[in-house]
Amino acid sequence: MQLPHNGFKAALKAGKPQFGLWMDSANPYMAEIAATSGYDWMLLDGEHAPNSIENLCAQLQAVAPYGCHPIIRPVESTAPNVKQALDIGAQTLLLPMIDTAEQARDMVAAFRYPPTGVRGVGAVVARASRWGRIPHYMRDVERELCLLVQVESRTAVENVDAILAVEGIDGVFIGPADLSASMGYPDRADDPAMLALFESLTRKIVAAGKAAGTLAVDPQVARSFLDWGATFVAVGVDTLLYTSALDAALDRVRKG
Repeated sequence: MQLPHNGFKAALKAGKPQFGLWMDSANPYMAEIAATSGYDWMLLDGEHAPNSIENLCAQLQAVAPYGCHPIIRPVESTAPNVKQALDIGAQTLLLPMIDTAEQARDMVAAFRYPPTGVRGVGAVVARASRWGRIPHYMRDVERELCLLVQVESRTAVENVDAILAVEGIDGVFIGPADLSASMGYPDRADDPAMLALFESLTRKIVAAGKAAGTLAVDPQVARSFLDWGATFVAVGVDTLLYTSALDAALDRVRKG
């Protein structure tokens, strides 16, 4: 049995834009439906959605037959959360609230087995190694893992150069909602001052040799990020799309 290839990571390295879908419905059936829709990746949200590690595992299993790459965001950026997400078979993690280079280095260590890291050695009983059926999993797995960190606070912006200098980070995600609130623009991520900051950060991330990403449901904002050099951009949120479709269907009938 072969170690699964991380096509998402390869696409980022090649500079190929990857369009994603935010998944907050916390449901394997909904995740499978979304996986057939043509998105390059989906974010299984453990930070703001009611997901347990068991439910995240079920969603990974549900989308496995399809070409949409699942990314897990844990509730908190800690070594135990990283360990669990990797052991259930996630190859790419988006780690929230990374404010300092020290935090970033801790997460790189959480991705790696000793002696270069601190990831607990339990692969033989984990889905990630197909329960020990993938030969040399511990030796080879790092090349297929993708570590994305979120810059989403004033402190993170102040430390972004040091964060970008941390070896082992594949990409940096600009969190528009939290960052705009932290910078004094709550619910105003589209303010010109924030868009200017997003552009500056995106260009800085790309110049440092990292992939840049964000969530932008406004097509014009998404296009701007792509023009600035971003390569992984989520362009929809499942719960918002669902509520919008529900409301639109009812309005069509009520309005004749």
